[in-house]
Amino acid sequence: MKTFTLAVFFFIGAVASNGALACSSCGCTLTTDWAAQGFGSVVPGFRMDFRFDYLDQNQLRSGTKAVDRGSLATPNDREIQQRTRNLNYSVFLDYTANADWGVNVQVPYFDRYHTTIAPGDTDISTSQTKSVGDVRVMGRYQGLSPDHSVGVQFGVKLPTGGIHNTFVDGPQSGQPLDRGLQPGTGTTDLLVGGYKFGAISRDWDYFVLGLLQLPMNSKEDFKPGTGVNLNVGVQYVSFESWTPRLQINSRIEQRDSGAQADIPNSGATLVYLSPGATFHLTHTSHAYAFLQLPIYQRVNGLQIEPRYTTSVGVRIEF
Repeated sequence: MKTFTLAVFFFIGAVASNGALACSSCGCTLTTDWAAQGFGSVVPGFRMDFRFDYLDQNQLRSGTKAVDRGSLATPNDREIQQRTRNLNYSVFLDYTANADWGVNVQVPYFDRYHTTIAPGDTDISTSQTKSVGDVRVMGRYQGLSPDHSVGVQFGVKLPTGGIHNTFVDGPQSGQPLDRGLQPGTGTTDLLVGGYKFGAISRDWDYFVLGLLQLPMNSKEDFKPGTGVNLNVGVQYVSFESWTPRLQINSRIEQRDSGAQADIPNSGATLVYLSPGATFHLTHTSHAYAFLQLPIYQRVNGLQIEPRYTTSVGVRIEF
């Protein structure tokens, strides 16, 4: 009961202030490797994590229901998005200084193909974006308990991603791409969170993580909505060569704001069930794979969401 109360405390503390992925949200934050996030990782040293995420957003939704595109006439006074295929690559550089302190840097690279029918158009417009996104720098402190099972996270998301990509084909060719689909938001965001992990029994471990992303400024008439992630997960630790894991990943996003924001079609509440496993390759290297399946989706306006998401990666310790 004490553990559950602490987990709820972390979540409520984050929700009280709710970054958004804006229009066409790209899923939830997945904790692909607990040690890379600092959960139980008290051995000093460097770690590197290479991760690939595949998201094919092709289901048009409004509220909690799917929308049949065939029921929407064109031209229309609303944008009718067709597809956003995301190939996301991330590098995580992690350093544990001692049992209490650590830092993690995430560098993402996006390969994003997007098709849509803009308001007033009858033909599809296309964009192809390949660019580094917004870099995250996160510190952690897990000296709040003698066993180092409780920690806090704090850091920033930096405006390193581009915000001036344009459509490359169709009626909107040369026009600016929706700010919610740009590689970056243009803003500096505050990141604050907390986590708790521990043993349920001899064979099972658990973790709970809550993270708040709060934009601190706007850029060229755009400010992403604030948001919060909550991840809870369990793992079975009695297999020698691999560790099966199961997570529930949720994200709450508020609407974007500003003259360049697609306010009516931004903001969502997303919940995913994420089974996966880590495979122990050597003493210092591990591979992992996860599948995210939506179990609840509520979006504002018209947005496209993935029917599933896959994530694979490798973690190396030095």
